[in-house]
Amino acid sequence: MSRLLISAAHKSSGKTTITAGICAAISQRQLEVQAFKKGPDYIDPMWLGMATNRNCHNLDFHNMHSTEIQSVFQQNSLNADISIIEGNKGLFDGVDLEGGNSNAELAKQLRAPVVLVIDCKGMTRGIAPLLLGYQAFDENIEIAGVILNKLGGARHERKLREIVAHYTDFPVLGAVQYDAEMEISERHLGLIPSNESIIAEKKLAYITKQINKQVNIDKLIAIGQQAVKLPSTQFLHQPIHKKNRVRIGIAFDKAFGFYYPGDLQALESAGAELVHIDTLNDKILPDIDGLFIGGGFPETQAESLQANKSLKTQIKHAIENGLPSYAECGGLMYLSRSLLWHGKHYEMVGVIPGDTIMHDKPQGRGYMKLKETSNALWPAMSHSQNKSLLNVHEFHYSSLENLDPSLEYAYEVKRGHGITGQHDGIIIHNLLANYAHMRHVEQNRWASRFINFVNQCKKKDRLLPKKALG
Repeated sequence: MSRLLISAAHKSSGKTTITAGICAAISQRQLEVQAFKKGPDYIDPMWLGMATNRNCHNLDFHNMHSTEIQSVFQQNSLNADISIIEGNKGLFDGVDLEGGNSNAELAKQLRAPVVLVIDCKGMTRGIAPLLLGYQAFDENIEIAGVILNKLGGARHERKLREIVAHYTDFPVLGAVQYDAEMEISERHLGLIPSNESIIAEKKLAYITKQINKQVNIDKLIAIGQQAVKLPSTQFLHQPIHKKNRVRIGIAFDKAFGFYYPGDLQALESAGAELVHIDTLNDKILPDIDGLFIGGGFPETQAESLQANKSLKTQIKHAIENGLPSYAECGGLMYLSRSLLWHGKHYEMVGVIPGDTIMHDKPQGRGYMKLKETSNALWPAMSHSQNKSLLNVHEFHYSSLENLDPSLEYAYEVKRGHGITGQHDGIIIHNLLANYAHMRHVEQNRWASRFINFVNQCKKKDRLLPKKALG
């Protein structure tokens, strides 16, 4: 399996722009490229998926063990000519003191050659000790070369090339001049998602053109082909497709688009027929057995969401009548009473007795650890033996205010913030709504548990109501 891991010295070095351009440039050579993103991320994978015309998959030490990472990587790389892994933050960064969850550790486990993207703005001779330090810090990492990024012109490039050649043995695999037109605009949650930006395809085409001119794509392909053979691993077992499928409505539009491809596959494997719902334009809720509203940017589409009163009313009535439903982050915001952003109030669905307030700074960000309460609708484990924690993540600039104090919650927050700082996962009727983003992995097979719950509700003559509010 030909492969490369693209990392950097620090975050915001231009990795995603460079990686997306490289993926698209290699794809233009009639090669199948499989992209991966380290860590919990929805937005970067959208761009990488658009660049490769294949789903980008996440590799995350927080909720995947080493064998699972190997399995997911190899299984999705099977019919690809080359796999490109984009790291997060810097090569050696991570929450573990020993680097057990760093990009470097991922490179070692996947035996992937590393290409360093260096933000060279304002840098000349200082690049030498930086590169030498990275090379010496862990000799088990194969740093195959460097891409100089955000250069200030031909003279800057010439100086850097001379310095790298004089002091190090790193090959310079590319030198990319600073170009504002190449930048993917940033917003409060990171990069603008490709499913929202109207000019995304034109932007990617321009990036790819510049990368083709300024990066040695053929050399990158050759380095990837030199990666040593990986030991074979057993692929993760996928449940057999069920004959009696349930219809799961899933919000897919400019407001909601944060879904892991593996989770959608797991839902289908567990027996779901996914029915896309456009919360901005659909006036009628389709005939469904369950509902899933994932994360996204409902605040940017708040006016259109508010205006679609017909769908909001039908969703509210359906949940109040017991429709099994699951909402994450943006979905939680949409189901609340109202959304306040930039001084304007927007009316939302109103099934959750609380109001969403947008803030200038993150209210919850990073990895979370949750412990289930006895209220859990579709628990991950027996409560009598519930000694394990669910490893999930959150990233939200909003908070829920004016909450009904009698609300029931599915989780105690052991790390992170969630809804109240102590709890996450509001339970109303057959709805579970949380700020936490779940990932269907071996330690948390949430998709199959949700489908089992939908089937249980469907089979009963009467619904399984939880405490009704409002």
